[in-house]
Amino acid sequence: MASWSDSCIWWHVYPLGFTGAPVRPTEAERELVPRLDALEPWLDYLIELGANGLALGPIFAAETHGYDTTDFYSIDPRLGDDAAFDRLIAACRRRGINVMLDGVFNHVGTAHPRFRAAIAGEARAQELFRLEHTDAGVVHQDFEGHRGLAALNHDSEAVVELVADVMRHWLRRGAMAWRLDAAYAVPPEFWARVLPRVREEFPEAWFMGEVIHGDYADIVARSGMDSVTQYELWKAIWSSLLDENFFELDWCLTRHNELMSAFTPMTFIGNHDVTRIATRLGDAKAALAVALLLTVGGIPAIYYGDEQAFRGEKTERLGGDDEVRPAFPATPEQLSPLGAPMLRLHQELIALRRRNPWLATATTVTRDLDNRAYSYDTVGPDGQRLAVELRLEPTPAATVTAPDGQVLRVGEQA
Repeated sequence: MASWSDSCIWWHVYPLGFTGAPVRPTEAERELVPRLDALEPWLDYLIELGANGLALGPIFAAETHGYDTTDFYSIDPRLGDDAAFDRLIAACRRRGINVMLDGVFNHVGTAHPRFRAAIAGEARAQELFRLEHTDAGVVHQDFEGHRGLAALNHDSEAVVELVADVMRHWLRRGAMAWRLDAAYAVPPEFWARVLPRVREEFPEAWFMGEVIHGDYADIVARSGMDSVTQYELWKAIWSSLLDENFFELDWCLTRHNELMSAFTPMTFIGNHDVTRIATRLGDAKAALAVALLLTVGGIPAIYYGDEQAFRGEKTERLGGDDEVRPAFPATPEQLSPLGAPMLRLHQELIALRRRNPWLATATTVTRDLDNRAYSYDTVGPDGQRLAVELRLEPTPAATVTAPDGQVLRVGEQA
């Protein structure tokens, strides 16, 4: 585990959406536009939120949404170029902000030159992909039925070295961490071959895998990753609040405690792939979700706009992600004032977490449990204790009592 990672709170941004870049561009819209520069006016906002990490969605050259990479070594021209990336890194460094990049290493877009060479019969290129040679020609394996995404061959030494080289390249340019996209689809043994090569040069780098299901602790142990996404907790938080059944949450926090003994998960209540928490729950219950996120162990990530109670529904259709990946205005001053209460809540809870950094590795102990009322203590390694009380009646509300006796109330009647 990198020494800095437990104290990191990430603000997670999907750059193509945030900057208003065309996600399904025409050829004319692929011209070089340094839209990454639009992030700099938001870095002080990130700090004022209480975060100190900027988790970027895909920024490398791609056909459409960024997860169909065509060049791992180039910034997507819709976002800029190396110079734009360097400016962003420099601006983050001046503020003490760590940057995490999104590594899409399970597959590439079928427009990738090496994939096209493989389909054309080039032997060395074919080593990179999972291909079948049929009477009709070379057929590629894809990612979850998306024929525009060609699966890489993770048994190949050439892919191991490619991924390690890409990681080192961008770490040399100033990144500090990698999110490993679709890590659940990649054999853990692949990461166990890649990551030691990267850590030889960058021992302080942090590697977090997108893992939706499976034995999280076993995957971390076998892969050598530092952390994975805690989807179980994400689901339990919104589902227990929506269904008004805290028993599901209590069961999940018991599981979460077991994970905390093995590694520190990345926790979240929103990301670029799911319906917004305020859309699922409404503002009052979403506030309780924020309280849960920031009072249990883990490394929290705040998805941009959730701190403003943004709405957005994920749907299964072309463009179904667009609502949850919106453009932001040019400056924070242009945000609607309607999001101010949720922003203040995030700031207060993150400030509480900053004053109690032991929360990152803490576990929970249940005190009282009912369908619509739940209280627990969050306990640190040296016996520190934070008390949390949640209730859904008569209105959603929470009370958080810090070790120093400071009380934070969430909800009108808390």
